[in-house]
Amino acid sequence: MSDQNEQSGNEPGEEAPQNTPADAPGSVPPEASPDKPRDTSRETPGPEDRGIPAEEPGTAREAADGGGRSEPAAAPPAEPALTGRQRLAQGLWPPRVSRAQLIVAVLLFGLGFGLAVQVASNSDSDSALRGARQEDLVRILDELDDRTQRLEDEKQGLEKQREELENSSDQAEEARKQTLQKERQLGILAGTVAARGPGITMTIDDTKGTVEADMLLDAIQELRAAGAEAIQVNGVRVVADTYLTDSGKSVSIDGNKITAPYRFQVIGKPQDLDPALNIPGGVVQTLEKEQATVVIERSDKIVVDALRAAKRPDYARSSSR
Repeated sequence: MSDQNEQSGNEPGEEAPQNTPADAPGSVPPEASPDKPRDTSRETPGPEDRGIPAEEPGTAREAADGGGRSEPAAAPPAEPALTGRQRLAQGLWPPRVSRAQLIVAVLLFGLGFGLAVQVASNSDSDSALRGARQEDLVRILDELDDRTQRLEDEKQGLEKQREELENSSDQAEEARKQTLQKERQLGILAGTVAARGPGITMTIDDTKGTVEADMLLDAIQELRAAGAEAIQVNGVRVVADTYLTDSGKSVSIDGNKITAPYRFQVIGKPQDLDPALNIPGGVVQTLEKEQATVVIERSDKIVVDALRAAKRPDYARSSSR
């Protein structure tokens, strides 16, 4: 007996546990022992084990809440869709400027400022013509067209002379003829030979004695710019080195005293000379402000016969041999 107690590992005085069949009525299965976790999967069969379909999780909740009436769950409010203008505003503000964009902006600002200054300067230079009448503007444009045509004619003449020199069989004879012709032209400009041709006659009557030398000089310069080839004032030939001075209530030209009325005889194209004197703010208007009377007459034959003696230069010599 003691050997059996020792083999069973029980203390003396304790009875050995008796084995109870698992299927005995009223017996507790070994799995129900408090020392082991219970396996609930074997205790009670679920609906699926009995062939009953399982209910949806929300069905029981709906039945408990509303007596079988189902109501959809409230969805979270959707954000309103942005329009294209709102998306553009969000993309532009706040601005995200990089260094390269800043440099480009500065360069564009400088370019715009330069263009603005240029436009302002051009508008200032054209302000003199803004108050002019339409007839005056048309006259100025006609004068510019005439000057352009005159320069074009001179160009064609020079090209023709070059072709004649290149194609002439006797180039020496042709060169001599052109030399004589050039000498006559230079003689007209220098005042050493008489000249005749179409042009204008301008008479300035100064009863108040207000016309001064600089006003007459302005008239001469305007005529030269309009293409005058020969000018004579009160019998005095006007050349490249002519000078005018005031002499009391009269004017002196190259030391020759002349008095009013001042009579200009000018050879040139009348269609260019007359408008050049009548431009707004030009010679005629300036003289009329000084209470002088100006009369301009066109003619097909103007004679300029006042001569100047040929003067030999003191220092200049011809470089041709």
